[in-house]
Amino acid sequence: MPTKSKPSKRKKTLVIVESPAKAKTIEKYLGRNYRVIASKGHIRDLPKSQMGIDFDNDYKPKYISIRGKGDTIKELKSEAKKAKEVYLASDPDREGEAIAWHVAHTLNLDDTAKNRVTFNEVTKDAVKNSFKNPRAIDMDTVNAQQARRILDRIVGYSLSPILWDKVKKGLSAGRVQSVALKLVIDREKEIKNFKPEEYWTIDAEFKKKTKSFKASFWGVDGKKQELPNNEAVQKVLAKIDKKKPFEINNVLKRERRRQPAAPFTTSTLQQEANKRLNYRTRRTMSIAQQLYEGISLGKQGTVGLITYMRTDSKRTSPVAQAEASKFLNEKYGKEYAAKGARHFKNQEDAQDAHEAIRPTSVYRTPESLKSVLTTEQYRLYKLIWARFVASEMTPAVYDTVRADIEQNGVTFRTTGSKMKFAGFTKVYDNLQEKNIELPDLNDGDEVKLAKSDNKQHFTLPPARYTEASLVHTLEENGVGRPSTYAPTIDTIQRRYYVKLEAKSIVPTELGEIVDNLIEKFFPDIVNIDFTAQLENDLDSIEAGKKNWVKVVDEYYHPFKKELDKAEAGIQKVQIKDEPAGFNCDICGAPMVIKMGRYGKFYACSRFPDCRNTKAIVKKVGVTCPKCGKGDVVEKKSKRNRKFYGCSRYPECDFVSWDMPISRNCPNDGHFLVEKKTKKGLVISCPNGDYKEEPKDEKITK
Repeated sequence: MPTKSKPSKRKKTLVIVESPAKAKTIEKYLGRNYRVIASKGHIRDLPKSQMGIDFDNDYKPKYISIRGKGDTIKELKSEAKKAKEVYLASDPDREGEAIAWHVAHTLNLDDTAKNRVTFNEVTKDAVKNSFKNPRAIDMDTVNAQQARRILDRIVGYSLSPILWDKVKKGLSAGRVQSVALKLVIDREKEIKNFKPEEYWTIDAEFKKKTKSFKASFWGVDGKKQELPNNEAVQKVLAKIDKKKPFEINNVLKRERRRQPAAPFTTSTLQQEANKRLNYRTRRTMSIAQQLYEGISLGKQGTVGLITYMRTDSKRTSPVAQAEASKFLNEKYGKEYAAKGARHFKNQEDAQDAHEAIRPTSVYRTPESLKSVLTTEQYRLYKLIWARFVASEMTPAVYDTVRADIEQNGVTFRTTGSKMKFAGFTKVYDNLQEKNIELPDLNDGDEVKLAKSDNKQHFTLPPARYTEASLVHTLEENGVGRPSTYAPTIDTIQRRYYVKLEAKSIVPTELGEIVDNLIEKFFPDIVNIDFTAQLENDLDSIEAGKKNWVKVVDEYYHPFKKELDKAEAGIQKVQIKDEPAGFNCDICGAPMVIKMGRYGKFYACSRFPDCRNTKAIVKKVGVTCPKCGKGDVVEKKSKRNRKFYGCSRYPECDFVSWDMPISRNCPNDGHFLVEKKTKKGLVISCPNGDYKEEPKDEKITK
């Protein structure tokens, strides 16, 4: 009997993506004739040990394989040799295009071949359709990324040694992070230099028959008037005859329509997630990446739930808009679905390369996915889903009234607003307006003054930046791009140039020293307009309008002049050690307070002969409620979040995120804690059965 020959193994098509999670999802979509593997991010970069740029040869970069990527590169080469053909499917942005180019070079692929596929969402249809229209690697996009990488390397590797030598080892500086740091420090200077100004308000309660309503002082004799002091208040009050009625005038009744917000861009998602969900920018992007790359939905398989999350565009596809319209008509009725597809205006400098962030299908509602998502994934997905669905809905409609209440030349003004139709707010309300109902007011009506309340106030300094407001300011000024906001904020925190207090970003002494030095010797680096112009130049490279070598050259030569001056002119900065006020418990020498990478700490003044160190603990003036022996002290977690523990740790493991106070709950005897809220300080019981709302601290005269 003849021996059967073994069938030849059919060669598969190799697809290379960035992440293993994405690889698993895509391989299921493409079927058994495809093999999908991950590069696990970049596989080549500039060397860490040197600048890696040939300044005499058009800034030619010297790329090397990244340490630790040997096994990945070996697998890529092995699979490429066995493959029928190779496709590069890294993310659809500059970094993704650069990764595709580096992989092509490493595997000796023809980078002019049509082997690049991109998709904005990890869904079966989107992935399969992308293979119908492969293209060549876009070298303009690669060159834009390459120019950014080279400029960042020049700045970082030129400034960091100066900071090491003149300030402290381990420091670094970069283009975008230096601007972000300057914004934080300039805001702190504004706060410190702020001089509060006194002003007063007069609020009144009026009655029309049995119905009461509120109004505020507006002006005198038809002109708006400010109240700078109590004297001005008394002059106004002296004009009012409490026995006489006031007359209603200038009643303005109209219908107001409030339009929905656009779907999320990267920056607006980071801002809203920070405000609503208390997520840090880095956490938001990490969760969004999980939702984009795919979540297992059981029998449906693994599906990408949102579109690509690094984008500055407010545009959405007509297909997605049509699906949203169909969903809204079915779920809420035609009166809630916008009559036509909405078009939101992008920012002037938006690249508009990808759609806004949206769910890949509005029929995958947050509630239907709750059982397969983590709590964090669910909350972020719900935010993205609701924002997109709302953007395709009709406006909210309000009946509004404005009226003046006058007597003896004194005018109070009242405004009322009542929702007439919920519109998009049925799904997502980013402002959450309250109804303010007024009695029926008409010109000539008479009302009585029931009471008035005059209060003294003082103007407040500008608020410190939060991660949300810093992202907003960076975007508003054209500094950085969607992919850079989260890493920039993360970097200045890791370097301890800034720290988080509650949600506020506060500069450290180290940050102020670094900022002063850079601002003095490298003014262009921290110049917002200069940095924004460079971002525009990078966009022009990507659009094929500028040559990347020329852009780098125009930036480098002025920087080199500043660098030469700085190296000659910068004096060594002495960060003086502060006396700690007690002696070392090992050698008896005085202890001092030193500045470290993660803040201040106690150290022996005989360092390095004596290496005794201690953490600086801040007592809050409360005895530990658990052991009754130690003090409650302020501590920092690995993520730099403030918490409270016992000074006797590890003997006592008491811990609380909120600050304990020296009173106990009247209901169950548990210790009470103090929380900062928008309204002020709230005292509550951690068991949830007792709360003291903040008192109004305004002065009433």
